[in-house]
Amino acid sequence: MRKLAFAGLAALTAAVLTTVGVAAADPPPSSLVQISSFGNNPGALAMYTYTPAGLETGRPVVVALHGCTQSAADYYAHSGWPELADRWRFEVVFPQQSTANNSLKCFNWFSTADDTRGNGEAASIKSMVDKAVTDHGSDRARVFVTGLSAGGGMTADLLAAYPDVFAGGGIMAGLPAQCATSVTQATSCQQNNQNLSPAQWAAKVTAQNPGYSGPWPRVAIWQGTGDYTVYPVNGTELRDQWTAVHGISQTPTSTQSLPGGTTLTTYADKVQLYSIAGMGHGTAVDPGTGATQCGSTGAYFLAGICSSYYTGVFFGLDKGSGTTTTAAPPTTTTTTSTPSGTCVNASNYAHTQAGRAHQSGGQTYANGSNQAMGLWNTFTTHALRETSPGYWVLADGQC
Repeated sequence: MRKLAFAGLAALTAAVLTTVGVAAADPPPSSLVQISSFGNNPGALAMYTYTPAGLETGRPVVVALHGCTQSAADYYAHSGWPELADRWRFEVVFPQQSTANNSLKCFNWFSTADDTRGNGEAASIKSMVDKAVTDHGSDRARVFVTGLSAGGGMTADLLAAYPDVFAGGGIMAGLPAQCATSVTQATSCQQNNQNLSPAQWAAKVTAQNPGYSGPWPRVAIWQGTGDYTVYPVNGTELRDQWTAVHGISQTPTSTQSLPGGTTLTTYADKVQLYSIAGMGHGTAVDPGTGATQCGSTGAYFLAGICSSYYTGVFFGLDKGSGTTTTAAPPTTTTTTSTPSGTCVNASNYAHTQAGRAHQSGGQTYANGSNQAMGLWNTFTTHALRETSPGYWVLADGQC
């Protein structure tokens, strides 16, 4: 069994490696089936699947990646993907990490030995896709991947490494593709603005497949504005990365208000950014029987909106199943590129006290955008504008 190469990893805090949740007890639920042999497995991962009864051939496949300390059973139990699979008729693959690979059961999204094409865990997940497609006669043109936290970081890496395999991805509180190549860099990616241009972010994707010209996967990005494990700036960086990969503007084509304090910003129907006001670190779920509801609450499965439902609609999984539903119509739609909303000019201390900013190590950062504002005191002042619920940007000279 492969061992993690990073010395001293077991002593690192959960936050350093995007930990999420507490693992469910084994064995997994009986309807979650382990596939003991699925071909080449250089990443030494385990494969679990959920298959709706009587699944037809030619249906889609969704790969769902858990977060650190979690298991396939956790994501099966809480994410809502199995119930959507029953409704819309598709196969779900749940890869599972082991403590032998990573002491916290994180997918190694920050290691080139595991997150690049043909190598380690990425190659193992590709083998799982091949196995699922072969076993169920699935549609190779409709294979998707989604994941939470470390699983979200690996999702972005898989989209970069295998754009010819995955038609789309859903990144839940995750990191930009190829943001880090070490544990130290991983911590920086989680907590800090990397100050890269959209073109520089895109280059990290295109470098994974020199000469590949597309089509590129469509990407849905989910980020809580109150997440201080994977800071909100990662949502913005993911937006910059994948809009640039698609060659489209970072100016949105529309914005929508959705349940749970969620603002959906769309970029030419290629990239979506879901910003959830005040939500911390986790996958957003919305327990219930309504058309747009799914999932159940648990450790780092947070009530508000069912991210799996809206991501599934973005993937087109609701089409042609006989039980098609569509997302609730937006309550607000705009096409302006000019920021709007409340604008407040105050000291850094006052901004943090009012919940518009936060401080770390004596420095102040705007909530949502995570833009640096300087020293945390009553003397340094800035203007902040709220461009979506809980998402504040520097607006000096504009108030």
